[in-house]
Amino acid sequence: MAVDTYTPLYSEILGKLAKIKSKKDKVSHLKHYNDASLRMVIKSSFDPKIKWLLPEGEVPYIPNDAPEGTDHSNLSYEARKLYHYIEGGNPKLTRNKRESMFVQLLEALHPDEADVLVAAKDKILHQKYKGLSE
Repeated sequence: MAVDTYTPLYSEILGKLAKIKSKKDKVSHLKHYNDASLRMVIKSSFDPKIKWLLPEGEVPYIPNDAPEGTDHSNLSYEARKLYHYIEGGNPKLTRNKRESMFVQLLEALHPDEADVLVAAKDKILHQKYKGLSE
């Protein structure tokens, strides 16, 4: 018997969350997909102590247009590298190197996950995905 090993993108998890009506069901949905990486992405958008060392706003990158599940990295995997972009995470990086690495990261992700990460960086994840709050 085949086991379904599909792991939804964070954009799918958060998109579905926006359609759930009750707070109890939203909490249940997030608990179902709870992992350290998802918590890290969400926390980076809400925690005022987390300061992104990247310019706010649009990021000039070329979206990866390969079909989902083929030539992409996952935010669930890449989230462990987010410390490079956070104040106090990797002080040896120059601003140019940090920004260049961030662009490369976004270009490796599915465009929907890149949007999630840019929204987290700009601390507007709750505006992009309704129903998400501290």
